[in-house]
Amino acid sequence: MMTGLALVGHNEVALVKRSIPEPGPRDAVVRTTASMMCPTDVHTTAGAMAVPLGRILGHESVGIIHRVGTAVERFREGERVASSAITPCGRCDFCQRGTNQCGGGLGGYKYTAQQDGTLAEYFVVPDADHNLARIPAEISDEEALYATDSLNTGLAAAEQAAIPLGGTVAVFAQGAVGLAATMGARLLGAGMIITTATRPLNSRLSARFGSDLVINPRHEDPINRIREVVGELGVDVAIEALGTHETFEQCVRATKASGTVVNAGYHGQHSTAPLPVPLVAFGYGMGGKVIRGILCPGGGERLARLFRLMANKRIDPTPMTTHRFGFGDAVKAFNTMATRTDGIIKPLIAY
Repeated sequence: MMTGLALVGHNEVALVKRSIPEPGPRDAVVRTTASMMCPTDVHTTAGAMAVPLGRILGHESVGIIHRVGTAVERFREGERVASSAITPCGRCDFCQRGTNQCGGGLGGYKYTAQQDGTLAEYFVVPDADHNLARIPAEISDEEALYATDSLNTGLAAAEQAAIPLGGTVAVFAQGAVGLAATMGARLLGAGMIITTATRPLNSRLSARFGSDLVINPRHEDPINRIREVVGELGVDVAIEALGTHETFEQCVRATKASGTVVNAGYHGQHSTAPLPVPLVAFGYGMGGKVIRGILCPGGGERLARLFRLMANKRIDPTPMTTHRFGFGDAVKAFNTMATRTDGIIKPLIAY
């Protein structure tokens, strides 16, 4: 038997007992050594995503391979591994086109949405040959966990923005994904990075990770301030990293004609109404502005590249780890995340 953190009611989680899972032919079962939690887990318990009661939560875990399926060829028991929060099959038309929309829609998002998640003593990695990555010895579990989702997503937002060398970037919100997008913008050669944050710790980390100017939107209008700094035309790139109508609209307003808006936030937890696109700022549909929505990249090759960045000290996301818990205190960790108390950004859970 094993223990997992499961959805047991509206906004309610609990530790539950389950049988240790068996792998399908292409799957691997991983014995968990460390996990993190994500705001998506919180949104799911609040009803943003329809999942059955009893479903184990989580999509950010690493561990040791416990068992592999009969068709798995690239991995063996005992290896230290990680998988992305998104686990595409690698075989369907969408995967072969190089997208994460496995099978259509958000098909690559399987943990919690389609199967038990990873906040458990053991979890199943589907299509293990495609999705697993070995963790290098010089990478800690804590570092590897960031590659599974928040760091991965934030860097992908910066990549999809096609930031011109020396260009101007605005990142709206500095949670874990926004902070990672700030790191990514710096890595990719942005000449000016402007961010928004309301919490003191997040503001300090934003500056540490590369922001040249941190705006508190509770104290001043971010659009006016951005234009004061970069000029009336706006920034080359704006990244939405919160998932609210307000920040999405601000991104469109802040971006210059022919600029790029990248949406990395998870919309739906507050409203399912259409996202607002301000027509004048959008050039009545003729302003040449590009809007891209992204999903955390999946696949083991992607993780291997992020591990290389950390191993060679190009990037260090671990200052975002604000809290540490044992798995026995997983409910407390979740409630701390849900209420955003004590300045939490990312909690590390050890097994």
